[in-house]
Amino acid sequence: MPRFKTTFNGCSVKFSPFIENRLAVTTAQNFGIIGNGRMHVLEMTPGGLMETAAFDTADGLYDCAWSEENENILLAASGDGSVKVYDLAAPPMANPLRVFREHKHECCCLSWNMQRRDLFLSSSWDDSIKLYSIHNPGSMQTFLGHSYCVYHVAWAPAHGDVFLSASGDTTVRLWDLRQPQPTLVLPAHAFEVLSADWCKYNDCIIATGSIDKTIRVWDVRQQQQPLTTLFGHS
Repeated sequence: MPRFKTTFNGCSVKFSPFIENRLAVTTAQNFGIIGNGRMHVLEMTPGGLMETAAFDTADGLYDCAWSEENENILLAASGDGSVKVYDLAAPPMANPLRVFREHKHECCCLSWNMQRRDLFLSSSWDDSIKLYSIHNPGSMQTFLGHSYCVYHVAWAPAHGDVFLSASGDTTVRLWDLRQPQPTLVLPAHAFEVLSADWCKYNDCIIATGSIDKTIRVWDVRQQQQPLTTLFGHS
């Protein structure tokens, strides 16, 4: 099994949608509580995992996202609230290519739209979600409604206008870019919800993960109770 030892604590791993043996890893010193960050770009080779690029930051990096329209563009979510844009084809001193400084607290999650491929989302501990186009100088829209940290955000795989968010306020919310308020507020768990994702084969099915140590599977058309609850984490 190939291994690569990072200097700091690993926070996120994402495979490139263009190059099957390329992946990005974001890391944060002291688990992001205080200290620096580094993003590694790795290639899987017959000799193991080899680092092809690395970017150092003054704050921890919590997440990353690859562009869906350019194989060299990579985003990083930073502990200073910023979203950093890197270009692997640019000279090292040219990076980060751009920095979006809009969140007031830590930026913790990124999601790139697979249908409308210039768009991406960021979520933050400032309780907000922001929408960007890589071609615009700043965010296009801010989504408010959560009352605590928004830990996770994810586009629906087959719908370019729909996404979900998971929050410490115990809810998962479904959003449509064409509407300012969420289309569904799901009280998914009794405790903080750290993650959520869509079923790629049925866009009415989502899964949620919480600090209550369970994973729940939901049909958003019948949100009164989960389809199933998975136990096992201790």
